[in-house]
Amino acid sequence: MLLYMSNSAAEAQSTPLHSVSVAGVVVREDGKLLTIRRADNGAWELPGGVLELDEAPEAGVRREVWEETGIHVEVDELTGVYKNTTRGIVALVFRCKPTGGEERTSRESTAVTWLTPDEVAESMAEVYAVRFLDALDGAGPHVRSHDGKRLTPAR
Repeated sequence: MLLYMSNSAAEAQSTPLHSVSVAGVVVREDGKLLTIRRADNGAWELPGGVLELDEAPEAGVRREVWEETGIHVEVDELTGVYKNTTRGIVALVFRCKPTGGEERTSRESTAVTWLTPDEVAESMAEVYAVRFLDALDGAGPHVRSHDGKRLTPAR
């Protein structure tokens, strides 16, 4: 049996699938950073999640931060693009300012707290801590890749 495929169908099969996520590095006036402990794996990370198909990145950041932490934010600027090469996730990270709300947990977070940059570096995996630190250095936007555990060198 011969199987024929149109060019567009063949191209679609060879195109890698990626998902796009957004996250917010929320910086308080005292320099502390908003962090969550994820409900699914217990890891400390920045709040964020999958961008909806019809959603602008900045709107997605505002939604995700509020859903996971109870904090409303103003989105300032894109500070980095991070690709998980193992899972095919491209994360857009934005620096934000808190504008209101109260810290609370959600289905996705078991703790919400404000940490210093040093505490972030000590309590998080390298691939997540670097997103906070990149957002603070003012030299971005940064573009980095990782395998889910370690940053990989640029090629």
